[in-house]
Amino acid sequence: MFGRLVGSATIGFARLVTGVRGNWQGCLPARKPRIYFANHASHGDFILVWTVFPSALRATARPVAARDYWNAGATRRFLAHNVFDAVLIDRESATRSVDPIGQMASALEAGSSLILFPEGTRNMGEEPLLPFKSGLFWLAKRQPDVEMVPVWIENLNRVMPKGEFLPVPFLCTVTFGAPLRLGPGEEKQAFLDRSRNALLALRPHEGDEG
Repeated sequence: MFGRLVGSATIGFARLVTGVRGNWQGCLPARKPRIYFANHASHGDFILVWTVFPSALRATARPVAARDYWNAGATRRFLAHNVFDAVLIDRESATRSVDPIGQMASALEAGSSLILFPEGTRNMGEEPLLPFKSGLFWLAKRQPDVEMVPVWIENLNRVMPKGEFLPVPFLCTVTFGAPLRLGPGEEKQAFLDRSRNALLALRPHEGDEG
């Protein structure tokens, strides 16, 4: 019960601070397992995606997040486990004992959708999008029938600039593109390039709103 109250408060706060709106440009919300893959500029990225989902979809959507960050401290741990039901993965391949692709595949098989960030780390540079890590390809190979929806988050890096503790009010948009799947015989780099281009295609052009 308390987790649901905190979740509602988080949604209200995110909407108040960012004025976030969802733009379902390439597909409609659907309560079925999907992989929503987005650009990554802030620790608050998945909260905005989660916030613009309809409530029925939000109930089954699970962010994929770094175990070391979200298990550091009681507050983050509570949010990860009791509010967002995050799939927490170990980023250090040398020390992890659980396969992260297996973790994500199991969540999809159980009926959840995933929110993940294929850049693998926050993009703090000038490039609009970092090269994708290979995990998106291996997950698509493991779950070839699951739709993969590109999601562009616009302006959150201005709401939560690096080094700032409190957010700065600024309008954000979350744009959902057309779903894609791994093609028959498609090679890893070709798939990663195609997925990355699908995400970049959602980026607003100079002079666009948002």
